[in-house]
Amino acid sequence: MSDSISFYSGNADDFYNRTVNLNLDALYSKFLPLIPSGGTILDAGCGSGRDSRYFIDKGFRVHAIDAAPEFAGRASDLIEQTVEVTTFEQFKSEIQFNGIWACASLLHVPPDSLPAAIGNLAATLRPGGIFYMSFKYGQGQRIHGTRQFTDMDESGLEALASRIPDITLKKTWTTEDLRPDRSTEKWMNALFIG
Repeated sequence: MSDSISFYSGNADDFYNRTVNLNLDALYSKFLPLIPSGGTILDAGCGSGRDSRYFIDKGFRVHAIDAAPEFAGRASDLIEQTVEVTTFEQFKSEIQFNGIWACASLLHVPPDSLPAAIGNLAATLRPGGIFYMSFKYGQGQRIHGTRQFTDMDESGLEALASRIPDITLKKTWTTEDLRPDRSTEKWMNALFIG
C-alpha cells in the first residue's frame, strides 16, 4: 500500500483535478437514504474530498481520512475542516459512525490485509450502520505501474464478507467508471450493514 500512497502523493494535483468534479449522485442515492438525517459519516480514503464536501453540504457530519498527506491537505481546503492523515489499519476513533464511505480506496489494500483493515473501520460503525465500499471489477491482486490493486467480483465480495464478523453483506451492484477515458472499466459496489 505504501507504493500507492507514494503514487498519489506524487500525482496529487492530476488525480485531484480528474476526480473532484465527478458526479456520483447514483452512488450517493443508494447510501445516503440509509443514514439518519444529520448523521455521522466516516469518509475512509477521501482523496480529493469530493464526497465529504457533498455529504457536508447535505447536512451530515463528516470525519475524513486519507493516507496521502498531499490529498489530505487539498481535501481539507475543499471541505473546510481537517482531514486526518492515517491508514485504514491505524485509524482509531471514539466516534461511532452511522455510515462509512470507502469509495475506490480499499482497493489498494492487499487481499490478506483487507479483512483486518475493513474490520478496524467497521469497529467504529454504530449497530445497524451502513458501510459502502467499491473495487475495480475483477478477481485477485494486480500491479498497475507502482500501485497495487485488489479487484473484486460478486464471489470475491462474498468470500471477503465471510471473513469479517462485525458486518453483513447487504447488496452488490456494478457501475461504469465515470471518467471519460475509463468508460470501459467497471466497478464492484457493495453495501454492508453493521
